[in-house]
Amino acid sequence: MSFGRVSNRITGGQFFSTVIMGRNISVTLPAEIKPALTGLPPATPVFAGREHAAEALRNALRPGQSGVVQLVSAVAGMAGVGKTELVLHTAHQVLADGWFPGGVLFIDMFGYDPERRVTAEEALAGWLAALGIPGEHIPTDLSGRSLLWRSIVDAYTAQDKRLLLVIDNVDSEEQVRPLLPSDGRIPVLVTSRHTLDLDARLHDLDILGQDPSTGLLAEVISFRLGPDDPRLRADGRKSLADLAGLCAGLPLALRIVAALLVDRPQLETRTLAGRLRDEQHRLSSLTRQQKAVRSAFDLSYQHLTDAQARLFRLLPLNPGTDIATIAAAHLAGYSEHQAAELLADLHRAHLVTEPAPERWSMHDLLRLHAAEQQKTNDGDNESEASQARQRLYRYYQWAASAASTHLIPTAAAELHTFAGRDDALMWLDGELANLMAVAANAPNLQMTEITIDLALTLGEYLSLRRHLQDWITLTSQARQLCHRNEDRSGEAIASNNLSFALYQAGNHDAAAEAATHAQQILHQLGNQQHEGAAWNHLGLALTAMQRFEEAAAAFGNSLELLDRVGDTHGQARVWNDFGIVLRQTKQLDKAIEVSIDARDILRTTGDKHGEAKAWGNLGGALAENGQEDEAAEAQAQACRLFREAGDLHSAAVASNDLSLALANVGRLDEAVDAAIQARDIFQQTGDSQGEGLAWNNLGIALHQLGRHHEAYKAHTAAYKIFDQLQDQYGLAQTWAGLGRALSGLNHLDEAINAHARAGQIFQAFADRYGEGQAYRQLGISLFGVGRIDDAVLTHYQALKIFRDIGARPEEGLTAGSLFFILVEEGLPGARSIGEHAITVLLEGGKQDLVADIRERLSRLPQ
Repeated sequence: MSFGRVSNRITGGQFFSTVIMGRNISVTLPAEIKPALTGLPPATPVFAGREHAAEALRNALRPGQSGVVQLVSAVAGMAGVGKTELVLHTAHQVLADGWFPGGVLFIDMFGYDPERRVTAEEALAGWLAALGIPGEHIPTDLSGRSLLWRSIVDAYTAQDKRLLLVIDNVDSEEQVRPLLPSDGRIPVLVTSRHTLDLDARLHDLDILGQDPSTGLLAEVISFRLGPDDPRLRADGRKSLADLAGLCAGLPLALRIVAALLVDRPQLETRTLAGRLRDEQHRLSSLTRQQKAVRSAFDLSYQHLTDAQARLFRLLPLNPGTDIATIAAAHLAGYSEHQAAELLADLHRAHLVTEPAPERWSMHDLLRLHAAEQQKTNDGDNESEASQARQRLYRYYQWAASAASTHLIPTAAAELHTFAGRDDALMWLDGELANLMAVAANAPNLQMTEITIDLALTLGEYLSLRRHLQDWITLTSQARQLCHRNEDRSGEAIASNNLSFALYQAGNHDAAAEAATHAQQILHQLGNQQHEGAAWNHLGLALTAMQRFEEAAAAFGNSLELLDRVGDTHGQARVWNDFGIVLRQTKQLDKAIEVSIDARDILRTTGDKHGEAKAWGNLGGALAENGQEDEAAEAQAQACRLFREAGDLHSAAVASNDLSLALANVGRLDEAVDAAIQARDIFQQTGDSQGEGLAWNNLGIALHQLGRHHEAYKAHTAAYKIFDQLQDQYGLAQTWAGLGRALSGLNHLDEAINAHARAGQIFQAFADRYGEGQAYRQLGISLFGVGRIDDAVLTHYQALKIFRDIGARPEEGLTAGSLFFILVEEGLPGARSIGEHAITVLLEGGKQDLVADIRERLSRLPQ
């Protein structure tokens, strides 16, 4: 068969493929493809919040680039995120800059609208017609149209008429591939709600932040109504920001809200914000004429398979802000592998985000849309949603219980779910928000037992991570539920746990009340083991309140009950806490003994955390007993074990004590390092009181190094913290440190004031040791300014205090400094004071000071 002579000519270019057989074609292409010719929409006059994204696209389109140039730039993102707006803005900019002398070709593929969806064949036919190809010469098949189309764009390139192609709203690779040119010099901008596999440079468009969102609202109103609109005043910006927050950074929602405000200049922003706060009607309110957030989301939803749509509908049932893959599997009743595949599909469709590996979240407005779909799907029968919640909540309950076994020293670790302690902690850290939300919601869903169970199982974790307010909230809720259910045992155990949480949070009065409530119920029930724990928690609260005699009685009751039930491990933990009372009441030998016993038992039972605590208590007792080297070693062991146990906060407490111990043995640089480590951890964990203590200990070490100005700054930082906390005892310690630093700086009048204030507060707290130290330092400063009588008087006051409380090392130091004042001023009593100082100081091995006193005594007249 012969078709005769075939002539296919495109003016200005070469056309080498015989795609239209038996036809003579002579086509003259336009010198430039005008935007109006191909329907390129105008750019929005207000473009805000996307400057970085627009610049990234411009860089991809810039002519004359060296190296590998990406053919396609694919802008992907959820419905309404502003993909089209971005590419149109960029296209108009680069056209204006003259980067594309051949012009631009634009097409909206309507990929997500089944009624208006444009096929590749239809798109090519439209473009070829726009370029002047007669309809009868346009091939009927896709491959023919594609070959003709590529020949045409090659012709433009050959004439240095560089083209830009903009293909908007694509739903799949198949819809767009035939439209892509073969010439890599012709860039293409593609937008899609999906992440497409096109060997393209991906520009994933996220929602706007709070400030850009508010700015977009303001700029649209200003552009349409002028900058004097009263809603743009400073006093109206908060309501504008509230509106932006309710739009959750979605540009489509923001522009609808801005248009609604422009439509009605008298509409107050707070009124509209009030309407949008109603989640049941928020999507309905985000509608104006043909623009609606719900409609945009509907198109994405209709594009899903049945399995994808089902998981999408169920995801809002998770009460937290994100969900792990395995939790989503339990929610939907799928295998983890099935859930992972479906979540990846939803992610490619930009219906979920992946803020962290294998964790998924939904945009706030998409969450509302998914919840609406679930309600529509269930109708009046909520069986699917109810069953999904049951599966999810039970999973959280069961997994939390399994994780907690890795944190309780005496429990058998569950190894099927979590490989070890680190694995369990990682899961708990990631799921805390979900667990707390489940606990809060479960009672409303007739699952109160989940809340009560979580309150019991999460205690060790919440204590370890210092999530104290969460712990207090959870145990308070559990106690109320148990009381309502007349579960007296559960109420008592929850109250006991609440007591320990309150104690750690520093609310000691409430802690004592909760422990007493628990103890009374448990005594009535005859539950001796838990009653012993309640007495222990009461003892801790009383110790913190410095009611040492009552605390000792509470610890005694606890030990007796635990001895009856044979709980050796529990007794060791009580002795650990009892040791603090023994230290405070200067029963140091006994404190050392019980700390050693507790340490050894807890080590045997594998309680690394309890052993660390025993080492810390032992270090404190040794330090107060003048055994500084042993104290430093004990505190170092406590730090190590707390770190191994994963308790950074307790490690910081031990590091703080280690700083003091190191300073006492002259290892001052190490003391500074230990205090800084403690301070940094306290800052990370949000423990302001601990941070203040660390600043004070840092100041002590710096002062002893002679770095008095730095010491003053450290104590000043501590003062700011304790003043804000209204912690008077912390202020007393800080005033004492400031006094020493000021003395070192020779600001003696200020030092006198600081020591006096410290002494007054210590006296109010009945802290005789602190009061004695303050009087001794005050006496030294008074002597420095020549107030001899006052200096001698305060020294005698300090000496009496230390003698009364049996603080021998401090008694010796005070007697020594008093001796030198008396000698210097020729006052009576110097010899007897000096001899007494020698006797006491020799007990503590202070040989250098003893030698100085003896030398001065030798020069005194007999």
